[in-house]
Parts: sequence; C-alpha cells; structure tokens
Amino acid sequence: MTTPLLDGISSALQRGDRDAVVALTREAIDAATPASSLLNQGLLAGMRVVGAKFRDYEMFLPDVLLAARAMTAAMELLRPLLVADGVPLAGRVVLGTVKGDLHDIGKNLVGIMLQGAGFDTVDLGVDVDPDAFAEAAVTHGATVIGMSALLTTTMIGMKDVIRALEHRGLRDRIRTVVGGAPVSQAFAVEIGADGYAADAPGAVALVRALARVSS
Repeated sequence: MTTPLLDGISSALQRGDRDAVVALTREAIDAATPASSLLNQGLLAGMRVVGAKFRDYEMFLPDVLLAARAMTAAMELLRPLLVADGVPLAGRVVLGTVKGDLHDIGKNLVGIMLQGAGFDTVDLGVDVDPDAFAEAAVTHGATVIGMSALLTTTMIGMKDVIRALEHRGLRDRIRTVVGGAPVSQAFAVEIGADGYAADAPGAVALVRALARVSS
C-alpha cells in the first residue's frame, strides 16, 4: 500500500534530491510509518524506477549516482528501525575485482545498483585474492559473490575464486556471478560460474534471482 508520503519519497529519489528524500524519510518515521513500508514502497520503489530507466537508456550514470547518494542518506536513518523490526534485506553480496586487475568502475556501479535494490554489499576493492573472496563470504554471511575483470589476462582468476569455494566445501551454498568487458556467457559456463551479467541492471536481476534460490 502506498501513501502520498511514500510516493513523495519515491519521486524525490528518482530526481536524486537527497535533501528532500532525507526530510520526507524523517517525516515518515515521525508519522510511525512501518520501516518495511518505508523501505519497500518508498525507497526501493524509487530505485526500481531508476534501475529500469538506466537499463533502457532513459537515465544516465550521473543521475543514478545522485539517486544512490540519496538512498544511502535515507538508509542511515532507516537501518536502525529495520534492525529493530527484524525486517530482512534482500541479501548480502561480496563484490571485488579479481587478482591482478585494478579496474573498478563497473564493480562500483554494480554495488550502487545492488544497494539501491535493497542488498547489503561487502566491497573488497580491486586485486582481490581468490581466498579473500571465499573468506569474506563466510565472515559476512553472503550468499552471492560478484567478480569483475577488465582484462583477458586477469579474467581467468575468476575460476580460482570458484576453486577456492570448492576447496572449502562452499560451492553449493555460495553463488557466483561474473562480469566485465572481456567476460561472456560462454566463459561463465566454461569456468562453472552461476551466472554472467553484461551490465549493472542485469547483475541486479541475476543476483536477485540467485539470492532467492539460496534463501
């Protein structure tokens, strides 16, 4: 069920108006709006529109970043209430650029879009050792690992991450998603990854599907 206040939060988020999103979120909290409604019918509703428009080339990266900044500011207010009410997030995802690769623009964009879709993300940065991916997934209780590479010489490191999961007996519990300029669906199948995403909106849809399977 939506209300004018929740619709207003969604609209302000789509505009990337951080101050308005924060003010309206405070107003909704003061009005005793359930945290789950504020999250799902307000913030996530707005980010779903942003993600769809970005996918359809109706919105561009700077606009997405503004919306993500507004979402992050509102979540700082909302997160304690979500915890208190026991409202679960969509899931937790470990992200990183594989060993030997220092490129992170695509990975960062995927992280922003995942957060906007209600996921908690653990960003390991760039040049990440295979065992560090597996260790972080265990430590943070993640069900999905997202790997990025921009070079043909480093993309083979994605297979090493999957091997690290297999070595720890985690392969059936933790799903893997790969992406990056030289990566393809065929490569994902070849190395045994659970999925390949060509862009950030595709990565969000894929992670959402895999998280449902893992839950």
